Order: sequence, then C-alpha cells, then structure tokens
Amino acid sequence: MPALLWSGTGRTRGWLGYLGAVGLGAGALALASLWTSGAWATGIGAAVTTLSGLLAERLAPGDPPGAGAAELLRTPAGRIPRLRQVDRPELAGAHPAETPGAAPAYIERDAAPRLRAALAGGGFVLVVGESTAGKSRLAYEVTRARHPRHAFVRPLSRAALPEAVRIAARRRRAVLWLDDLEDYLGAGGLTAAQLATLSRTLVVATMRVQEYRRYDAREESRLTGSDRDAWRAQRDLLQRATVLRLARHWSPEERRRAAAHQADPRIGAALRAGERFGIAEVLAAGPELRASWENAWAPGTNPRGAAVVAAAVDCRRAGLRRPVSREWLRALHAPYLAARGGGDLQPEPFAAAMDWACACAYATSGLLIGNHGQGYTAFDYLLNAPGPEPVPDHLWRGLLARVEPVDAYDMGLVAHQEGRLPRAVEALTRAHRGGVPGAELPLAIAVGDSGRPRRAAADLAGIVRRREDRLGPRHRDTLAARHQLAFFTGEAGDDRAAAARFAELAADTEAVLGPDHPDTLATRHQLAYFTGEAGDGRGAARRLERLLADRLRVQGPRHPQTLATRRSLIWYRATEPAEAGRQLAVLLADAEGLLGPDDPHTLAVRSSLAALAARSGRAAEATGAWAALAADRTRVLGAEHPHTVYARLEWARALIAEGRADEARALLARVLDAAGRVLEPGHRHLRTARELAATVPAPAGSGFVVREAEPEPP
Repeated sequence: MPALLWSGTGRTRGWLGYLGAVGLGAGALALASLWTSGAWATGIGAAVTTLSGLLAERLAPGDPPGAGAAELLRTPAGRIPRLRQVDRPELAGAHPAETPGAAPAYIERDAAPRLRAALAGGGFVLVVGESTAGKSRLAYEVTRARHPRHAFVRPLSRAALPEAVRIAARRRRAVLWLDDLEDYLGAGGLTAAQLATLSRTLVVATMRVQEYRRYDAREESRLTGSDRDAWRAQRDLLQRATVLRLARHWSPEERRRAAAHQADPRIGAALRAGERFGIAEVLAAGPELRASWENAWAPGTNPRGAAVVAAAVDCRRAGLRRPVSREWLRALHAPYLAARGGGDLQPEPFAAAMDWACACAYATSGLLIGNHGQGYTAFDYLLNAPGPEPVPDHLWRGLLARVEPVDAYDMGLVAHQEGRLPRAVEALTRAHRGGVPGAELPLAIAVGDSGRPRRAAADLAGIVRRREDRLGPRHRDTLAARHQLAFFTGEAGDDRAAAARFAELAADTEAVLGPDHPDTLATRHQLAYFTGEAGDGRGAARRLERLLADRLRVQGPRHPQTLATRRSLIWYRATEPAEAGRQLAVLLADAEGLLGPDDPHTLAVRSSLAALAARSGRAAEATGAWAALAADRTRVLGAEHPHTVYARLEWARALIAEGRADEARALLARVLDAAGRVLEPGHRHLRTARELAATVPAPAGSGFVVREAEPEPP
C-alpha cells in the first residue's frame, strides 16, 4: 500500500522520509488511530507534535496559515487515493488515541447498520455528534468497507473545496470526504449548485452537534430580525443530507462489544472509566486534556500555555474556521495571561508554552492540533465546556484585525447569531469591503438590528432594486431582501408602510413557495404584527388566529415560531388582563421548558408580562419585572442591544409610575448615554427616553402609553 500524505503545490513528501527524518518510533507511534473526529484534521494526525512542521508547506512566520491553499489528500505520487489505500483512520480526520501503540480495534457502533443503509442510497450522508463521539471513525470504517475502490477525495481546507468537487464529479466512483463539515460552509464553501454536480459522487461528512444546532428551529429564532441569505442557504444544504446522529455515550451492547477487546489497556481503561464519559472520549483523552488545561493556570506550572490554549479556543468560538499561526497566538494570548495574574503566575517562556499545549502529557493528543507551517487549532473537545463567558473584546478585535475578509464574514455571522450586534456589523463591514459575495444583505440586517433601522431600510431598498433587476421580483433571493426591507421600514417607524409591504410580499411568497413554507408563515406573522402596530389590533388578532392554526398544523406546538405567534395573539386579542396574564404565564412556562430561560422568545414573553403589569396599573410588579429582564438582557445580549435598551426604558417608566423620580432620572441618564452611542438619531427608543425624561417627576398613572415594541424575528 502506498503511504499517503497531503500536498498543496507540486512538492510532496512521503511518510517514510518523514519518519526517517525524525528518527524512528515517535513518528510511527503518531499514526495510532482512534474513533473520533478531528477539529481540523490535517490528514495525518495533525495532533502529533513529534512531526510538527514536517507535513505542511512552509509559511513565513506571521503569515495567515492556509491562505490561498488548495491541499487535497494524495499519495506520494500525487494521485488521489482509493479508499482501500487509506489504511489509517486519522487520514480521514480521526483523533489519535491517548497513548501510543497499535491502533485500537474498531468496535462497531449501533449506528453502523443505519449508516450502511444510508450509503447504499447514495447522495449526501452526514454523521452528527459531539466532539470525540466517534463520528469520523464510524464513517471511515463503514464507508471504506463498503466502497474500497472509490476514490477518496478529501480537501484539507475550504480553499481546496472547488478543486475537490471538480475532481470528484469527474470520477465514476468517488467519495467526497468532508470531515468537520462546518469548516466547509460559508463564503467560498459548499453550495447547493456544487452538490448538484455530484450526482454520481457519494458525499460523506461529519459535524459537531453544536455546529449542527446552529441551523435548527431554535437557533433560527435567535436570529433577531435576521433572515440571512447565507444562513438560509447553509440550512437548506444541510436539509439535503441523510443525517445520522451518534451518541457520545456508548450503549450497553456497544460496551459489550468493546469488552471483547479489553486486553488492550486503552480500551480496558476506557471501560473502567464508567459511563460518565464515552469510550471514544476517554481514548482521545478529552476529559484529561480539559483537566490539564484547567490545572495549568496554577503558578509555576504552565499558565502561559493555558493562556495560549484559551486564545485558540476563543478563536474558534469567534467563528474562525481555520488554524491560527504561532505568531498570532503569541500576540493574542497575552491578555488572557494578564487577566489571571501575569508575572505573578511565573509563566514559562512562549516556546515552552507551545510545546506543552501541543504535546501535553500524551504522545498523540494535544490541547492544540497542528504545526508551525499550517498553524494551530484548539482540540474541539475544549469547545464543549458548559456556559462559557462571551469571547472577550481583546480577542475579538485582535483576531478581526488579522483575518482575511472571508474569515471576517464567518465571524460576523456567528456574532449576529449570538446577538453581538456591534461585532457583527464590524466584521461584516470588513467582509463586504473585501468583496466577499453575499455579505451585503447580512450586513444591512446587522446594521438594522443594532439600532439603525433607517440606514438598513435605505441599504435594503438598493439591494431589492438590484435583485429585482437581476433576478426578478419573485426570485427567492429577492423575496428575502423584500422581507427585510419591509421589516426595517416598520422598525424605522412607518408601521403602515411596513404592513402594506408585507401584504404584497405575503401574496408573492405564497405563490412562489407555497402556503405552508416557513417563509410564508413568517411573512404572515410580520403582516399581523405591523397591522396591530398601525392601530388595527382586532385585525392583527384575526390574522394571528388563522396563522396559529396553520403553525400548529405545519410546525407543531413546540416550534419557537408557534410560541411567538401565541405571544402576539395574547397581546392583540381583546382579553381581560387577568386572563391575558394567565395565558402569558402558561406560555412562559412552555418557552422556558422548550427553549430555555435565555432564549430570545422566552425573554420576549417576560417582556409581555411586564408590559401587561404596567398596562394594568401594577406599577411595583412592573418595576421588578422590568428590572429583572433588563439585567438578564444585559447579561445575554449586552447593554447596548436595542432589546436591552427597551427593557431599561420600560423599567424607568415603571419607576416614574411608582413615584420614584430620582431613580428614574438616573436610569434614563444611563440609558441615554449608552443608547446615544449606538442608536441612530431619531430612533424611537431615543425619542421615548427623552419624552420620559421630560416628564420626571410625573405622578403615577400619568398616562404613559405602553407599546409592545418587540417584533418577532422575520
């Protein structure tokens, strides 16, 4: 069997040469394979630090790794291998095992029969699971056994994807291998058009469940005001796949199969670890590596190494889809170290920190994966820590200043989805100015969501005109832009014009996509909302009643948008306050159970409850509710998010109603200071703040109008 390597330009290096160069066993042991998918698998166990720097094209120190690269996995002769030649799972992206030695035996997972059936059907197959669940090993073993003569076309970066698609489409029998599919989505990534050219090609992919969840209904509800082209295109692409889910924890039957191999000390130790962790998770040393990272902050151990790992982890969390150079890590880690104590921690030299982070205490797994030439990425298991703090500003700004426009696009979409709107605007602006296709619409949406709806509406009007001229008024891309234009027209203060636009759009969307399409239902929701905001509450309620019946039929009672329609219907329906409060309380319990306490829809229900208390004259209750909501929105969305500003304004209104003028005045001053920095002049929140400030100290019950000012996501 010929040895395999990966290559980008004409220079190729064979494994035998590498092993001779590094002298023996350490390199050979690096080939030990395991059952889990890699974070950014560089084709041959990039976690191996003994081979660091040998497997990649050389880049000058400080150059962004992978820029313009087009690497594919190839044989030493430069050919695309057949699957039978790919005789090591790490070549398919599997993590190496915790300890060196011969590869652990493959133990069949319960999902294997389903995967075989999916492969028999051809097309696009996606294995989804947590880090170190065993996705890549399962996919590799089953696919290789079934299609040993198929060409194994594996791009090793997003830049290499077009060439990989071209090669795969020309082969009569080929597998396009996309380990960590999330790295191949976004600008320059896999498209439906490319997928259509692969009618004879089997596309096999893996994806971490945390990334896959970005495209489910719950995550869609987080896109406050966003119906982004890019997100929709990626979601639609994923919906074309046959999806198999792989559990991290092994079933009793899987553990019985593993017990037959417990003579291997690694498998035996994994079985003895009990059921807290999955077997593959233990073999990959995931829990041990995380503990090693946490312990390294202690003075005199490896605090600089821990800071380097923290920077690499946050680069991934910020949306960077490729490795980070050594020089970038040198610059980006310093604030993490300083925040923990700096010199008082007795940090080791940077070179020693990098050696520790890459090798740690294990011969074939490290906290950082990669090498000097191609850069480093954090072991994906580290991204699974529960409840992490937001990516700090110093990392965000330091990273954005260094990345390419296509990376800024990815970072902008992640920031927008997480509600970090100023970051989204900053990153998408850089992407748009850098000529990234498709950045124009998400940038306009982020601008509007961040508090500049008039600017967004003006930009979107231009986008709509250009799309109508190029594609026609009823093309799906044009409909998406028209939807956003209508939404931000209303957010800019013209509710009647927004309702008129949505009425026209609803007819066109239904004609093109059908009455039950999610976009049609979303358009009907916005039509009802702006109908109500324009003064026709009864008309809004009638529309929402019909919409709720259709959502229940099409999407079911647990769908986030069904909950959103219930909320709006309760608000606009002419119901006694006590009954409306009861219905909202039931809805809040449903939202917290289905979506969690910090989901935007859950927070919106709490907003309606607080507004209802104010409207009913229960000023003290309203004050407490708005104060708590403002605190939670500040924590989740930040102090300058328009929804946070709105909650703080209503908190001030409730304080005024209670006669607590001094507290209200101080709060309004803080709101005006924060909101004035981000909201465009004339924004309705700024007008409200000034109007309220002018009334202080107004007595309770002075006639303030409570506006339900939080539209549902379009």
